[in-house]
Amino acid sequence: MKFDKNINAVISGGVSGLGNAVAAKVIAAGGKVAMLDVNADAGAVAQKEFGTNALFVRTDVSNEQQVDAAVKQAVEKFGGVNLAVNCAGILGAGRVLGKQGPMASEHFAKVIHVNLIGSFNLSKAAAAAMEANTPDEDGQRGLIVNTASVAAFEGQIGQAAYSASKGGVVGMTLPMAREFARIGVRVVTIAPGIFWTPMMDGMPPEVQESLGKQVPFPPRLGRPSEYADLVASIWENTMINGTTIRLDGAIRMQPK
Repeated sequence: MKFDKNINAVISGGVSGLGNAVAAKVIAAGGKVAMLDVNADAGAVAQKEFGTNALFVRTDVSNEQQVDAAVKQAVEKFGGVNLAVNCAGILGAGRVLGKQGPMASEHFAKVIHVNLIGSFNLSKAAAAAMEANTPDEDGQRGLIVNTASVAAFEGQIGQAAYSASKGGVVGMTLPMAREFARIGVRVVTIAPGIFWTPMMDGMPPEVQESLGKQVPFPPRLGRPSEYADLVASIWENTMINGTTIRLDGAIRMQPK
């Protein structure tokens, strides 16, 4: 399928960073996009910028009912959904045995709820909506793209919760792809390395530069537009399914 005006996308974390880059690419191609996010102010700005083909729905992805309602709203506005991209996430950094004592299970659970269960919530709601789509020549009705992280494979000290959540995203990719094959919906995960996102904005320039130099090639932070480009490539290549693609410039994270 061509990445064009026929795309009806729903994107979590869609008003900033990676998700916003995908939303911008969909809009530029003439498609429609529903942006799910908790940041209402940024959501209003993004919706105004993208125009009538965009919809912002304030959504906590860890809340199943809110996600279901947001997807329903997107289907009603656009006449269907055929692309879902999970970009909502939190870092949740912290040592298991920190200076203040062992990590509270509530902290660990919150990261799992947002990053893993949030991705599950949107994936299943989107797949249910996609099942009603008319299939293309390959029998395809839609695509779900999850966002993991290289931390799923090389988690650093202080990333136990984050790595567990992203490892879970990687782990559910193949089972979902196998199950959704029946309805013609693909499931693919992207595992970015060190990318320029709003989480980087608070870091001093010298820290950002140092992080970029850790990447073998190109020796810089990844650009959100490069993530969006990969989403578009996955969309157009139907054989990409049930796998996790590293987008990391060959970086392999050190213990700390």
